[in-house]
Amino acid sequence: MQQLIDWLVATIGAMGYPGIFILMAMESSVFPVPSELVMPPAGYLAQQGQMNIWVAILLGTAGSLAGAYANYFAAHWLGRPLLLKYGKYVWITEEKFAKVETFFHKHGEISTFIGRLLPVVRHLISLPAGLAGMHHGKFAFYTTAGAFLWVTILTWIGYVIGQNQELIMRYSHQALIGVIIFCFVLVAVYVRRHRRKNVSTDA
Repeated sequence: MQQLIDWLVATIGAMGYPGIFILMAMESSVFPVPSELVMPPAGYLAQQGQMNIWVAILLGTAGSLAGAYANYFAAHWLGRPLLLKYGKYVWITEEKFAKVETFFHKHGEISTFIGRLLPVVRHLISLPAGLAGMHHGKFAFYTTAGAFLWVTILTWIGYVIGQNQELIMRYSHQALIGVIIFCFVLVAVYVRRHRRKNVSTDA
């Protein structure tokens, strides 16, 4: 693993900022490039004076948005027609599809934001958003917000810790636990406010 980190540091150092953008775009699409192995080396290079940390964070976030949009458009333009036509053969009826669309129209913002913060989910959350045709402004805003938060955390871990892979992974896991707790609290607050809103509307 340390050899992989050394290779990524050398690669990002050689490719510069475009390398961060490309790798994070891959990470947000369907390619298995963990962000935990991309942004900490960028932070380390920033600590060494070879990069500007905020430019690295912005390009990492932009790459995440680009990769997310690749999934969004693939699901919207390719997946949607296929599901509507052939979904019945795999028990995805138009009624179930309509429920997914309705859910994302109502809760797409928080689903997209939280999805960007969670492993595995961040690779997939753009697919249902694309299938449901989530509003572009909302999709871009909440994808960017979630990606920016996670990219910033990872980059600063690399900036503070350096090139020690063991410490990077340890603190990345601790950061992930903190993010998961934050997501649970955020969902709880959202559900409570949503229920109150529904009660007041019914009244």
